[in-house]
Amino acid sequence: MMEVINPNNDAETKTWHKHKCGSSCLGPLTFHHKAVGEMVLLSYGCRQAKRPKNTFKNGLVFSSRPVRVQERIRLWVEEDVTRWQGAMRVGFTNVPPEARTLPLPCMAMPDLIETPGHWVAPLHEAYCRAGSEVQFWVSHSGKVYFLDQKKCRRELVKGVDLSRPLWAVIDIYGQTCSIVLLGSEKRGRISIRRACMSLSSTDFLPLLNMEPAADREEQMTCVVCLSQQANVTLLCGHRCMCSTCAAGVFEQFGTCPLCRRSMKGPSLAGRGVIPECKKSKATESQ
Repeated sequence: MMEVINPNNDAETKTWHKHKCGSSCLGPLTFHHKAVGEMVLLSYGCRQAKRPKNTFKNGLVFSSRPVRVQERIRLWVEEDVTRWQGAMRVGFTNVPPEARTLPLPCMAMPDLIETPGHWVAPLHEAYCRAGSEVQFWVSHSGKVYFLDQKKCRRELVKGVDLSRPLWAVIDIYGQTCSIVLLGSEKRGRISIRRACMSLSSTDFLPLLNMEPAADREEQMTCVVCLSQQANVTLLCGHRCMCSTCAAGVFEQFGTCPLCRRSMKGPSLAGRGVIPECKKSKATESQ
């Protein structure tokens, strides 16, 4: 059993999670399943958050647990749209997601930052293009930083209250319309601690093929949990797991539970991912 706590060891927010990870694990991390904006759709076990392209707001999401000082939140921008101005906003808050009243405010700025306990700043559109990875964290001095495309640290906002637990807050705003939570990591002098089931942006790609195989229309129950419908088609062609279990199997084993073929591919073309243009044509032909 591993103890997952807030950065300040506040007993009121201490939680416990049973899993097989060792001392290098920071604990499970997803988007909070209830405190989400009105236009947000969560999937992949609350690791993917999407907002419709026909609006630029109502895209607030929060981390499922308090995060530590120097714990870098890792996001992958899956989709963007150029019809709007501005892009994703990121930061931290002392207000627990469970304590929030629904519906959530339309935007992080100015709605959240005008109330106590919120520190949020916008990211430039250039850093939020589809395919980009975004990392942000709060330092021991109470400053929020993010890592740009050249791996340079940039300051976003300062004055974060470190005396109380902190949750990550992301506003899927403007041009940003779909993000994936890859996990988090905390770098030490000797080692790196990571959130449970952390993925890289390319590792997540094999799990994105959610279209049924052309020659297999039958429905199958997930062979791992035996309760959810199998909705993930692997490179080998087997559609045998739900998205939540597939993420865990990918991280722990990396192979199909039926044929043991690797879930990883050498390139995007070899990962079994259907490009959006082909998906559209396939849909139109049906």
